[in-house]
Amino acid sequence: MRKPHRSRTVLAVLAAAVLGVSGCDAVGGDSSAPDGTAAQKARPSPSPTPSWDRTPASIAAVGDSITRGFDACGVLSDCPEVSWATGSSARVDSLAVRLLGRAKAAERSWNYAVSGARMADLAGQMAQAATRRPELVTVMAGANDACRDSTSEMTSVAAFRTEFEDAMSTLRDALPKAQVYVASVPNLKRLWSEGRANPLGKQVWKLGICPSMLGDADALDSAATLRRDTVQQRVEAYNEVLEKVCAKDERCRFDGGAVHDYRFGTEQLSHWDWFHPSVNGQARLAEIAYRTVTARKA
Repeated sequence: MRKPHRSRTVLAVLAAAVLGVSGCDAVGGDSSAPDGTAAQKARPSPSPTPSWDRTPASIAAVGDSITRGFDACGVLSDCPEVSWATGSSARVDSLAVRLLGRAKAAERSWNYAVSGARMADLAGQMAQAATRRPELVTVMAGANDACRDSTSEMTSVAAFRTEFEDAMSTLRDALPKAQVYVASVPNLKRLWSEGRANPLGKQVWKLGICPSMLGDADALDSAATLRRDTVQQRVEAYNEVLEKVCAKDERCRFDGGAVHDYRFGTEQLSHWDWFHPSVNGQARLAEIAYRTVTARKA
């Protein structure tokens, strides 16, 4: 338990930092169908489905503050060394470290995620990542599309789909054979439920962290409940988009909702804002990603 004067000091630092800173037949009805050798020649050979490489030799990460390790090490600041995707910290054992080994991960992994980024920003990050020609690109984005000042400002599902498709097209234009791992958007309502038990966390939320979900944290009236449910439904719709768009790409794997379904507890949440993943939470995200990337089947 922090003493009151320390809490006031932390909040003052946080406030100063904040202020500074998404049939028909092949032949005619009267024609006879080809048979034998002719039939084989008439039927195009199916293209083989490319096999998934469970041991890619290089990784680039795109996304938002979660992939930057925001608030995992200090107040309102990025900490990429503990990123689930490319971090070097032994306490996390990032996806890059698990796949490449610590030495190679330092040379063959790159983090292009940006804190505060939304799905509309992903195409630009993909373009940057493509310059490194990575064999695997990790994607975790969408939370900021739901975390707006109000539910009316959340990114529409249609826009979210278009922006994600644009991002994938940007990557495919540059790297047709790169593999993509897509993480689901976390369950923001569960993060609210867990974090609201901490008095300091609720004070930090008042500084402007995800107002659509975290605003008036203790309010349980019908309006507050409807607001949170609206955010949660939008997140679920985003995850459906991520899954469907990824499924159209033969070199893309979605996590199956594993990140969304993971039951983050207070140990997995930042002790600065009680919303972003802590170092422990980053390690759990790395485990989920590693299981998905190295699974024999999607």
